[in-house]
Amino acid sequence: MAGNPGIPDVQRAWTVIQRGTPATALTLKDDWPVPKQLKEGEVLVKVQAAALNPIGWKVMRFLPNLFAKRPHPAEHDLSGFIVDANGTAFHNGDNIFGWIPTGKDARRRARGVCSSTRRSHRHSSPNVTPVQAAGITLCAMTAYQALIHTAKLESEQIVFVNGGSTAVGAFAIQLAKAKGAKVIATASGKNEAFVRKMGADEFIDYTKAPLHEYLTQNVPSTKYHVIFDAVGLINPSLYTQSAKYLAPSGIFVTTGPIPKDFSGSEMWKTLRTVGAWIIPSWLGNVNRRYSMILVQNNAEDLKEIQDLFAKGKIVRISSCTNSVTKQNSLGSLKPVVDSVFEFEDTLKAYDRILSTRAVGKVVIKVDPTVD
Repeated sequence: MAGNPGIPDVQRAWTVIQRGTPATALTLKDDWPVPKQLKEGEVLVKVQAAALNPIGWKVMRFLPNLFAKRPHPAEHDLSGFIVDANGTAFHNGDNIFGWIPTGKDARRRARGVCSSTRRSHRHSSPNVTPVQAAGITLCAMTAYQALIHTAKLESEQIVFVNGGSTAVGAFAIQLAKAKGAKVIATASGKNEAFVRKMGADEFIDYTKAPLHEYLTQNVPSTKYHVIFDAVGLINPSLYTQSAKYLAPSGIFVTTGPIPKDFSGSEMWKTLRTVGAWIIPSWLGNVNRRYSMILVQNNAEDLKEIQDLFAKGKIVRISSCTNSVTKQNSLGSLKPVVDSVFEFEDTLKAYDRILSTRAVGKVVIKVDPTVD
């Protein structure tokens, strides 16, 4: 299909040019091509806001150029509006939130005007802003698919969420409560109020003691049906000791451990985790199911998430604080924004997510006029 003549040929883009930390791997380009030649089913999106994800900097730091197909613009989550509907069910001007799945051609990712897929969905609720919508897709779908598809969560079951103050963890708490489950969540003590606002019934401060030791010494009266590790622990002890606190029919689901560096201790932990994953119970491993969630681009899941957002009011998290206003009604979701950065301050946004202190999503305003 011929490109829209009213759309520019180039744009600004924070581009990953090599493996390394964001400070060394990213460069701001002023001449990145706008992907105006659309394939069937694709749309072109003017990006208003984009959200960072831990997987973004981890892949940036560890994946060799050969496999990462660099250079390419960073990150995946976005919100904006359609500028070329390309014969799809969308219309020019439709507000959307969505993501560029990691399997898509990296060259087709862009900033300012951006290619997406027909699997992106409109965020039509008037109480969802572009900044809030930008951080929904990847984290919400990760939590949704982990709990609903992988764990087969049912009403009145008990869910243990490790990392309740992370963006994935916050969505997981809300989804579990919407499903009618009881939720026990972990975070540092300073984030207890936030985690409880998300809906957690019980709270555990992970800084007080290693979680597997705490749970072994304080065995729950009813063992957990699901343990969801939203942090992606590199130490496998929470899983290998789980027979003491995870029901025999239960499941341990993780977002996937990635080492912090290539040090000997991190590599040893990685090997232990791989062993815990693949060694069968008849060779001495714990007799509990283990699953690593790899999020899939599923339009039906995203539509269900959109509907859950539309049911309730928004909880706003002020920048870098746990200040919360207006609790949502049970059974609906709340976008959680930790902090917002201008486009030119993208490296500072990465500093925030690398600090591991972010509570919710770190968002970049591509359009400085949006909220």
